[in-house]
Amino acid sequence: QVQLVESGGGLVQAGDSLRLSCAASGRTFPAYSTGWFRQVPGKEREFVAQISRNFGTTYYGDSGKGRFTISRDNAKNMVYLQMNNLKPEDTGIYYCATSFRHRTTAASEYNYWGQGTQVTVSS
Repeated sequence: QVQLVESGGGLVQAGDSLRLSCAASGRTFPAYSTGWFRQVPGKEREFVAQISRNFGTTYYGDSGKGRFTISRDNAKNMVYLQMNNLKPEDTGIYYCATSFRHRTTAASEYNYWGQGTQVTVSS
């Protein structure tokens, strides 16, 4: 069993940066790859980035390439998403989630989810 809690969201202006954090509990957490998704009302969850469990290999979706950086600290059971040069289209609820599979973008492949943190980017 893994519990995930996201934090770090907020209201920012276009061009600003935010760092989201995902705190995990459960001794099996290091066994999973961890991803970030985002969702806006009326749309499906969109894959942003993922980091592998063992070597920290990263994988980004189109929405995360170039401006976002995912990282993890297994000693602290933390995963981070650094978001730079934010744009209004980055607005949404951001979720962290775990998967046994790496390089997977499908939400259905993720088994544990946090409650999400709201990011709002004003123009």
